[in-house]
Amino acid sequence: MDEQAVLHTVTHLLKEECSDSLVGIYLHGSMAMGCFHPNQSDIDILVVCREQLSADTYRRIAKRLMQTEDEMHIVTGFELSIVLESTVAKLTFPTPFEFHYSGYHREKYRTDDQYLCGGYEDPDLVAHLAVIVDRGIVLVGKPIKELFQPVKREYMLASITSDVGSAMEEITENPVYYVLNLSRVLLYVKESVIYSKREAGEWALIHILPKYKEVISQCLAKYNGELESVNLSNDLLLDYANYMLNEIKKETS
Repeated sequence: MDEQAVLHTVTHLLKEECSDSLVGIYLHGSMAMGCFHPNQSDIDILVVCREQLSADTYRRIAKRLMQTEDEMHIVTGFELSIVLESTVAKLTFPTPFEFHYSGYHREKYRTDDQYLCGGYEDPDLVAHLAVIVDRGIVLVGKPIKELFQPVKREYMLASITSDVGSAMEEITENPVYYVLNLSRVLLYVKESVIYSKREAGEWALIHILPKYKEVISQCLAKYNGELESVNLSNDLLLDYANYMLNEIKKETS
């Protein structure tokens, strides 16, 4: 996959669809942080607009994103949200958004012409905004420091702890995501710095109890595309999740 060609294509389609309302398009997540893996990672994009666009425009964006994924053979696809400039200027938690597209919603957009995800609040958005402030890349539009304010630590903590709140229920089904994200959250609560999943996993290999080294190393290898699948017992994964959640709780209490 040609990353620059993909970014050029998605930027072009968003400029066309958002037109004069467009304030900026910002890359965040693993591609912005230099640890993107085409078989594992989403392409994370935040779009800021001056005013709401029509529902038809949002649905058309979704259709064009799907078309781009298909034509450019993008494995995991885009995770893209549109927010208003006024939302970014006066940040609240959870954060309102106008439109969202991701792999989770792809088939709904593909099969239901009336489907639209947007118009409510998302606790994850604050963490995305924090990554943009620290390590985001401008694809087009206003410079980051002119548009975005540093995210309050209390908002960030609420966002990232919400994201791993279901770890005990879901880690056995999605071990790579939760093992690395729990490491990322613990590292943030200790240092107030945002790291990528890969960076957090590498930190955890050194700093987390040795009994969990195999858990972290396998998940890190799978994330990096070096391992076909992880081979970890449910009991060990649950033990790891319980330990990490307790460590996070200790650091935040």
